[in-house]
Amino acid sequence: MAERSTAAVDVADNSGDEPLTAQADQSTADGVAKNRERDTDIDEAQGSGGTEGPEKASPPELHSGHKLARRYRLEECVTRLDGFSSWRAVDEKLRRAVGVHILPADHTRARSVLAAARSSALLGDPRFVQVLDAVEENDVVYVVHEWLPDATELTTLLASGPLEAYDIYQMVTQVSAAMAAAHREGLAHLRLNPNAVLRASTGQWRIRGLAVNAALRGINSDTPQRTDTEAIGALLYAALTQRWPYESDAYGLSGLPKDIGLIAPDQVRAGVHRGLSELAMRALANDGATASRHESACTTPEELVKAVGEMPRIRPPEPAFTAPPDYQRTTYQQGTYGRRQASHPGATQPVPTPPPPLQSRTGKALKWAVSALLIAALGLGSWQLADALMDQGNKPEDGSQTQTTDDNDKNGDNTKPVRPIKIQNAQEFVAKGGAQAPEDVAKTYDGDSSSYWRTKSFVDGPEMNPAFKPGVGIVFELGSSQSVSAASIGLLYPGDHTTVELYASDSLTPSSLDSMDKIGTVTTSGTSASVKVTKPVKTQYVLVWLTAMPHADQDQYSGSGYKQAITDLKFTG
Repeated sequence: MAERSTAAVDVADNSGDEPLTAQADQSTADGVAKNRERDTDIDEAQGSGGTEGPEKASPPELHSGHKLARRYRLEECVTRLDGFSSWRAVDEKLRRAVGVHILPADHTRARSVLAAARSSALLGDPRFVQVLDAVEENDVVYVVHEWLPDATELTTLLASGPLEAYDIYQMVTQVSAAMAAAHREGLAHLRLNPNAVLRASTGQWRIRGLAVNAALRGINSDTPQRTDTEAIGALLYAALTQRWPYESDAYGLSGLPKDIGLIAPDQVRAGVHRGLSELAMRALANDGATASRHESACTTPEELVKAVGEMPRIRPPEPAFTAPPDYQRTTYQQGTYGRRQASHPGATQPVPTPPPPLQSRTGKALKWAVSALLIAALGLGSWQLADALMDQGNKPEDGSQTQTTDDNDKNGDNTKPVRPIKIQNAQEFVAKGGAQAPEDVAKTYDGDSSSYWRTKSFVDGPEMNPAFKPGVGIVFELGSSQSVSAASIGLLYPGDHTTVELYASDSLTPSSLDSMDKIGTVTTSGTSASVKVTKPVKTQYVLVWLTAMPHADQDQYSGSGYKQAITDLKFTG
């Protein structure tokens, strides 16, 4: 069962180069509207390699309405630069908007662009804009990618001022984790700037241009991890201060004053979050700056992820409370409901007095009936009470009919109470293939039902193919050897069907699935699963293993396919 190929590709009109056909207030190649401005090229300042010289190859003659592969209809050219062009297009087969980068097949960068697109497509991380196709045909090379009409560039967000601390914390957390995952697969960005970072309407941060944008512009670096880490530091600095952390102006932001050097964000602007300010300096320390407060510099995205995790979590701002309007009496409460009365200015309208209750003939009869029923009930109750007292007086006074507390204990219910088991740690288990979302495993037991660990989207299902990927899951550490009786699992996607298996493991990182003992299984079509342990077991580590997943539609994190996510997980003993 093959995983869906996804990845990111940046639009070709990022800041640093002047498009030949740049127009004001036009759309970028992923569908995000922006006002185009001339920005200073800052690749060298960020540590990436320089671009290649002008290409001799000329772009193919293309126009609106032209079709690629009898499927992708070009709608609007948004960039034409260095021998390649970027278009907004329509996928007529799937009836959706897409973005397309096109360059001649004899372009000196054509081979590297194809290789970058196909490599990044294997990453399959929903935090990147997805590559949908990468083809060479009819003397042209083209890369098709997602179009995000509901996303906003960081450049546009910063035009109105610095971001809130919570939004900045979410951005640096998600961007650094995404880049760490990309570098683990050998992929670098090298053009990570405010134009390449987008915020979707759901609040999710997305990155475009992984590997492909650098290939389009001929950019390379001897230290790609340091280059991308410093770029994240520059994004963080800009979000905190609305200033670009170099002397040159770029991306609509003013640079720092000359001859001053790099100063901490909390020295540029009052009220800056101190922890985020220190984090920005630690990431920017690669280019000769001194890390703030003598903290060690972050030279890789992985180190930046660790530094973010050591920070106290920044909570979202409290929602503004709107005071309710002053209380006003309605006409019904004032006694005028259902009738119109002539009023005189300044005159007080009399409120009619309601008649005494139960004064009619029917009311009097009802009172007599209720009184008779009460008298009968009192008499019957007195007779039953007297009869019970007489029976009690006639019982023998010996203790032959009594039972001791010991007898009750022996004959009573011996069921032990259910005891919750606290989870101490967790780690994703990969039996074959790639990992799913190892950075999110703690979200399965954090007590927050809105957070979760999710799998990738798979093309085939619901049963997973053992030859390609026998299953996906997480090993949980219980602190010490515990008697486990059941597991309660919250699932995000309902449907036909999800199969969950439990295994007792001897460590947090077991060598294989065969080294563990299977202790329970269940299949469900809902959003929860309760797995009971079929045989008594005491273990310190338990593997929760998914071997079948339902089909779900595309969401903010991944495309359509067979997938599942674990929201809340609890063990009981």
